[in-house]
Amino acid sequence: MVHHHLRYHQLRKGEDDEEAQSLVDECGNAAYYKRTRPKLLSLIFLSLLSCCFVLAPCLFSFPLYSFGEHDSLVAEMDAKTTLCSSISNGTICCDRNAFRADICFMKGDVRTHSSSSSIFLYSSRNTNTFTDHASSISGEGKGSEEEQLQHEKIKPYTRKWETSVMDTIDELNLISKKEDYGTHHHCDVRHDVPAVVFSTGGYTGNIYHEFNDGILPLYITSQHLNRKVVFVILEYHEWWITKYGDVISQLSDYPPIDFSGDNRTHCFPESIVGLRIHDELTVESSLMEGNGSIRDFRNLLEQAYLPRIRSLIQAKEQKELSKMNEEQRPLPPSLEPVLETGKVEQQQVHQLKKPKLVVLSRTGSRAITNEDLMVQMAKEIGFQVKVLRPNKFTELARIYRVLNSSDAMVGVHGAAMTHILFLRPSSVFIQVIPLGTEWPAETYYGEPAKKLGLKYKGYKILPRESSLYNEYAKDDPVLRDPESMVKKGWEFTKKTYLDHQTVTLDLRRFRKHLVSAYEKISRHSHFGS
Repeated sequence: MVHHHLRYHQLRKGEDDEEAQSLVDECGNAAYYKRTRPKLLSLIFLSLLSCCFVLAPCLFSFPLYSFGEHDSLVAEMDAKTTLCSSISNGTICCDRNAFRADICFMKGDVRTHSSSSSIFLYSSRNTNTFTDHASSISGEGKGSEEEQLQHEKIKPYTRKWETSVMDTIDELNLISKKEDYGTHHHCDVRHDVPAVVFSTGGYTGNIYHEFNDGILPLYITSQHLNRKVVFVILEYHEWWITKYGDVISQLSDYPPIDFSGDNRTHCFPESIVGLRIHDELTVESSLMEGNGSIRDFRNLLEQAYLPRIRSLIQAKEQKELSKMNEEQRPLPPSLEPVLETGKVEQQQVHQLKKPKLVVLSRTGSRAITNEDLMVQMAKEIGFQVKVLRPNKFTELARIYRVLNSSDAMVGVHGAAMTHILFLRPSSVFIQVIPLGTEWPAETYYGEPAKKLGLKYKGYKILPRESSLYNEYAKDDPVLRDPESMVKKGWEFTKKTYLDHQTVTLDLRRFRKHLVSAYEKISRHSHFGS
């Protein structure tokens, strides 16, 4: 599960200003000491002119734009206007304004160099002609660092505030050099579309983080490219490609590249390094080109999984047909088989008329101990109930098929609630909220559910419905005031409320929520008619 409390930090600022000032000083000093007194006026004029040429690219077109969190410019910008929304050829622009993630843009002759964890931009812009002249006068510019016009570092993962996980993410060097230095860095593979570079490290392996930190930001960052984009992946995992291949194919027409595993030099006309992220499991229309929304993302999932679902249905039909053919035997004339068939058909039609409720079942921590009784109660109310127990090996298309055809879902707070993305708009979602999990339950799933157009209800359990009720005194703050206890920090919250708690539902109390859900569904559909 994700951390409940975010840790803020300051980004370093002003380094570029200091470098520019150092350049001015070098230029001034070199010009002053190089000439003799008789030609002083002429030399002063020439020195000033040279300095103007040096400063011109710095002041007007120097190709490095790196912004800190607190630049006043941000407050004045329109929501859809990003700091790097428009950059010229041969430039690197890094937007470090967002709290959740950094993102950099490279435009021009972009080439990968995986062995040094670098991406190079070879620039034809003659921005440093006079800088080189000043460096040669002062005896500098001989080292490899002087070859670099710009150098940025970035970890392309969307949890930059969380130091513990960011320490595990590979760092990339984004380096701009003059085009002359590219003669020895040959292109092995040329692409005529942009690259989007990101990491599938970090919390990958947890379905919430896979969608929230990866797939959704990837959609936000790349959807405007209309599939004309190549994904370059750090910390590449074959299982991740297999798991999300259907979705990736809706975002890109090209196979993804394993940055570390592919030592060839891939060349691109431009590159986006890092991903943009909006909020928990959501897409903010106001920040998207074309006003895309989380519902548009959900439609993309529909297109991604539909071909696979059709193949699953066809395979099932073929299997049933084969079974019927194998079981066919000569029978004496009798109406009994016909009557029996009629009964089966009647039962199937009756089932189809019932609203479908999916129970996302848990085992271990936060499991519902009386789940069987809850399921039986739901059936008595009038639901057709399907109990779903997905694991990390369950094919997402199969889960999508079940939830997309359902009318309601019940589940206990946890990463599996990410599957609300698979529910149709107007479906009912009841989230069982154990003690000590109200804030993350509402933040990570409750609010996103509303944005998805779901009819959401959070069922906050009472202390007596928690297994902790038998472990602590009735007036213990663990039971009486969980909100104050979670302030002790993530480790305490995880140990006490997430890893060490099960739920025994008060069925009479929970029944009201199921009845309410049934009535909502019946009012807005053909059920019950």
